[in-house]
Formats: sequence, structure tokens, C-alpha cells
Amino acid sequence: MNIKPLEDRVILKPMEADEKTSGGIIIPDNAKEKPQKGEVIAVGPGKVSDKGQKITMTLKKGDKVLYGKYSGTEVTVDGTDYLIVRESDVLAIL
Repeated sequence: MNIKPLEDRVILKPMEADEKTSGGIIIPDNAKEKPQKGEVIAVGPGKVSDKGQKITMTLKKGDKVLYGKYSGTEVTVDGTDYLIVRESDVLAIL
């Protein structure tokens, strides 16, 4: 992958949506929800505060995370879908 996030942005690879419910019912494609889990592929260098201090990133490459349902920008690079979000849009590390 030849893409590098800037400032406090993170590139995520969304995990596939579940094909079945816990009860075994198969979910059709048009009824699947957007995935909210992803893997961190790349992390920016961090944001610079108003006082000129660099704020380090909490996330690192390889982390599995939960993010907001409608957050970020979807991009396709070399046929693979990614999501670019700010670190503050990430809700939790799994």
C-alpha cells in the first residue's frame, strides 16, 4: 500500500460484516449493516497542539478497533477498500 495518513488520521481496513446471526439465520447483502470493526493499517505522525507540542498517537499498526458507523472517508487503493478516520473517531481498541 502506498498511502500515508497525515496528522492524527488513521487508515483502517474494515472487517467483513457477519454473514449469519448468532441464531444461524443468513443475512442477505441488502440487509447487512456497515461494519464498525476494522484493523489499523497505517497511523499518521500525530497532531501538533496550539502550543507547538506534538501529541503522540495512541493507536498503532495492527490494532483491531471499533469506530463510529458513519465516520471517516471511504477510499479504494489498488482495488482494496479502506477507511480514513481521525483518531478521535475511533471508539475503542479490541
